[in-house]
Amino acid sequence: MPRRQILSSEEQDRLLVIPDEEIILTRMCFLNEQDIALINKHRRPANRLGFAVLLCYLRGPGFSPDKSNFPHSGVVSRVASRLKIQPDLWHEYASREQTRWEHLSELYRYLKLSPFSRTLQKGCIRHLHPYAMRTDKGFMLAEEMLSWLHNNNVIFPSVDVIERTLAEVVTLADRAVFSALVAQLETQHKSALDSLLISEGEQPTRLAWLLQPPGKINGKNVLQHIDRLNSIAALGLPDGIALSVHQNRLLKLAREGRKMSSRDLAKFTDVRRYATLVCVIQEARATLTDEVIELHERILGSLFSRAKRTQAERLQQTGKLIQSKLKQYASVGQALLNARESGEDPWLAIEDVLPWQEFISSVEETRFLSRKGNFDPLHLITEKYSTLRKYAPRMLSVLQFVAAPAAQALSDALETTREIYRKQLRKVPPEAPIGFIPESWRKLVLTPSGIDRKYYEFCVLNELKGALRSGDIWVKGSRRYRNFDDYLIPVTEFEKSRHNDQLQLAVQTDCQAYIQTRMTLLASRLEEVNAMALAGDLPDVDISDKGVKITPLENSVPSGVSPFADLVYGMLPHPKITEILEEVDSWTGFTRHFAHLKNNNVRPKDGRLLLTTILADGINLGLTKMAESCPGATKSSLEGIQAWYIRDETYSAALAELVNAQKARPLAAFWGDGKTSSSDGQNFRVGSHGRYAGQVNLKYGQEPGVQIYTHISDQYSPFYAKVISRVRDSTHVLDGLLYHESELEITEHYTDTAGFTEHVFALMHLLGFAFAPRIRDLHDKRLFIHGKVERYPGLQSVISTTSLNIKDIEAHWDEVLRLAASIKQGTVTASLMIKKLASYPKQNGLAKALREIGRIERTLFMLDWFRDPGLRRRVQAGLNRGEARNALARAVFMHRLGEIRDRGLENQSYRASGLTLLTAEITSGVIILNWGPENTGHYALLILNCTKSSLSVGYFPFSMRTPKRTIISDIQTDPSCILVTSYICFKKTTSACGPTPVKQQYRRVSGCSSTQPVRHDGEVILSKHPFVCCN
Repeated sequence: MPRRQILSSEEQDRLLVIPDEEIILTRMCFLNEQDIALINKHRRPANRLGFAVLLCYLRGPGFSPDKSNFPHSGVVSRVASRLKIQPDLWHEYASREQTRWEHLSELYRYLKLSPFSRTLQKGCIRHLHPYAMRTDKGFMLAEEMLSWLHNNNVIFPSVDVIERTLAEVVTLADRAVFSALVAQLETQHKSALDSLLISEGEQPTRLAWLLQPPGKINGKNVLQHIDRLNSIAALGLPDGIALSVHQNRLLKLAREGRKMSSRDLAKFTDVRRYATLVCVIQEARATLTDEVIELHERILGSLFSRAKRTQAERLQQTGKLIQSKLKQYASVGQALLNARESGEDPWLAIEDVLPWQEFISSVEETRFLSRKGNFDPLHLITEKYSTLRKYAPRMLSVLQFVAAPAAQALSDALETTREIYRKQLRKVPPEAPIGFIPESWRKLVLTPSGIDRKYYEFCVLNELKGALRSGDIWVKGSRRYRNFDDYLIPVTEFEKSRHNDQLQLAVQTDCQAYIQTRMTLLASRLEEVNAMALAGDLPDVDISDKGVKITPLENSVPSGVSPFADLVYGMLPHPKITEILEEVDSWTGFTRHFAHLKNNNVRPKDGRLLLTTILADGINLGLTKMAESCPGATKSSLEGIQAWYIRDETYSAALAELVNAQKARPLAAFWGDGKTSSSDGQNFRVGSHGRYAGQVNLKYGQEPGVQIYTHISDQYSPFYAKVISRVRDSTHVLDGLLYHESELEITEHYTDTAGFTEHVFALMHLLGFAFAPRIRDLHDKRLFIHGKVERYPGLQSVISTTSLNIKDIEAHWDEVLRLAASIKQGTVTASLMIKKLASYPKQNGLAKALREIGRIERTLFMLDWFRDPGLRRRVQAGLNRGEARNALARAVFMHRLGEIRDRGLENQSYRASGLTLLTAEITSGVIILNWGPENTGHYALLILNCTKSSLSVGYFPFSMRTPKRTIISDIQTDPSCILVTSYICFKKTTSACGPTPVKQQYRRVSGCSSTQPVRHDGEVILSKHPFVCCN
């Protein structure tokens, strides 16, 4: 078998490592009476210690420590303590190789262990083969291999033997995957696939044409995508060919194929080339299907927006005329009233106001002005009927829709519309389905002369959009618009997990117990807040008959802090952004996560080229301009790095490395403990080709843009970012909390008003997160209770007249748990489910049950908001961190006028990931400092965070490699007593203003550029500054 590297050097190093966790070491070192008796048969103390350590290693992790490496100190110390022997005797034992081998043979018999042989290796390969068919990630396979060896009482071989075994497994699995994909292909299929790689003249290959992203949002590009779908269908690939391999393998091969040129694909062996092309085509089919639907939705959205604008413009144009007519008819009306009172002729009274012919003309003009089209934009929608008619017939013919029972009427209407297009009928058949038509459309569609064809088609296609979003109708071959039930874990698996209490949810699975617990808590909290409201004890909150009024938070930071903070920041060095990248990488090694797409163990030979490519994404500079700006870099070299090493998963892993490194530093704890976070969307304008990919989000105005939704921890580290469409921010709140790869354990999350809905409140609670949004229009929100309003007189003005519907929760409790468990286990993303639930019709049971749970949680949150000013301050501080990070991102994303000009979602995602990684590096530069171990006896005082909201300082002993965090004070007094410097040396004695500074010289820290001494009260305090990266 060919050798290939499966495990990286880092993975090899941590494969056979004993963790430092106390409970694991304690279990590993447990010795029973039989063990002690066997150990005591050996006379010399060193032999007893060595024998016992080998026993613990073989029975625990399953391998013996290498003779050249000292075993885990925790193991040796615990075993020595148990045997009452000095631990340093291990060195004496380790020098006797013959004794060690004799002891190992004795332990093999005692523990009934078998050495790793070729026969056992073959059995291990057979066991690992199904796993390798699902994934080729080496470390996951290695862990499964060690588990199999341990369960079969086999001694772990060396890392090199494990590596060779895994290489054989992965190679066999690769060949099996290729064979499974190619087995169903006939000669004509292979010829058709080969033709995709052929280009004619200067035209791109057929494969490159199939993979082109959509351009401008219009019917022409919808038709081009339909042509691509028809071309894929013309290949005639066997149905279900993609199901012959695991989805993970198919996606990986598809990603590899998309990155390769047609020339590179042609160099593959036949089997590998056909297998790769099959995967690329299958993924392209799903992508094209989803993009056709998205283009249709956006075209419809633009048509409705245009109708609204046209209606508004017409209303504005006729505004003066309408006003003159109102005055005219007011005069006519008054004349008629006067004529009635005086008994005069009413017709003469009208002619006294205006001549009769003018009155007749005025009536006709008023009738024209009062048309519904002037006030209802829906009446104007058919003016752009030709736009829809251009692509709709072919779209309905190529897409295969399947409907749930609730959408059967709409499904029948779709079939009727197909018949109209196919037979080119001028009129809609009288028997056409109309049960799906909403009330707002009925008067337009159903006219006295019959069914209006244009409005009927518009209504059908508009309702189709909503049904696709909710899942009532799904599309065969789609990735995003599948059957709702297909997204969830199977019912049998759910029931099994529920029975074994393995749903991993934060609530009781018994419905009645859950409801009883929440209703008891809700009643208790209502009584508490009601009593406080009646007594006027709610801090800064007034609840009266007019509603609730909350006094805005006051800034508690002294006025002198802000100038002081500016002074401190002015003293910090100003390194180049390239220096920050290299310095942070030297601290954290985050670039090791940028692995080659085809070989997870290959890294870029030139690390600076990788950092340059990352920087291009982060500062929004194209690769051409970046290559021109960087000596030694060419556009082709940067494109090669971007094609093979830059991916969402590599960016995500590198970001997690930075977040974890920052969290591990004691300095970060002064900002927070890493358990709270906030999220917010940031809009970036689109330009050039990117303007076709941008979408209008009314929250940011009428211009199209791209929104990047970012999660940031209370330690200022951005740990998740995602490019989102024009949907509400709340759709993506849970994604960042569930799918980030860092070690942060978030328990409480903050958003602004756009980040909450009742469905989000419900799922946050079910998944174990405390949710605290800052709701702008809180005074308009109402509390929901289960009982009589009269029990809470102090809260009557803010209690809803609609009671909680507990029966909805009881009726759909199993569905709620299954949905939450599916999201928790990663079967489906939270954002996709929230989007579909928001699109459900009001009568859907699952959506109603989640809404009621969300109302309970929102009511509890609002009561906490009323009674706890600390919560209000905590939320405000968390959101301020997000605003500070957004300001940094805006400053960093400086090139191309700050516009996103990438047309494809993939490249837009790279921009967002690069920007997030770059801001994380800048933040990490503030946190991660290297301290010299030679400085002892004194401490360093650091200004950690000087903002308008806080100023924190702390001290750290230089003699410790991992300084222990100790808080000196949170400065909220006159800042003039604080020393104005990055850090100073001081003794442990303190005064009223904090530590007493002393003179002390330090070695120069790498990256330091400032050498001017800092003076305080006329005394030189420090003549060296540390390297600190700061925006």
